[in-house]
Formats: sequence, C-alpha cells, structure tokens
Amino acid sequence: IGNSVYYPLPLHMQKCFSNLGYTPSDCPQALLASKQALSLPIYPELEVNQVEEVVKVIGDFLSEEEG
Repeated sequence: IGNSVYYPLPLHMQKCFSNLGYTPSDCPQALLASKQALSLPIYPELEVNQVEEVVKVIGDFLSEEEG
C-alpha cells in the first residue's frame, strides 16, 4: 500500500519561510502533526475493494501492535 510523509517539517519550519522568524514552539499542533501524520491512498478512482484492502491492512497492523 502506497504511503508517504508529505511534510516532515511543518510549513513554519521550512527554509523558504525562515525569514518569518518562527521557532518550532510557535505552532505546536503543526509540529505534532508533522511527526504523526502519514498519507495513505485516497482518491475517487479507488475501487471499493481497494479501499477495503487498505482498511484491512491498517486494522491488521493495529491489532498486531495491541497484541
């Protein structure tokens, strides 16, 4: 299943915005999201069985983590 981390650094910490003078603690929720968010495939062309497979694999993974 394809996945990606699109923003490993929140926008306020990216070099292109460094002139604004933000520190990591200025946007704590953005910083937290950048450390926790994972993008999964979701788009209109996905077939129902493909969505079900993504859900199943994530559910199986989470079940293993709990056990």
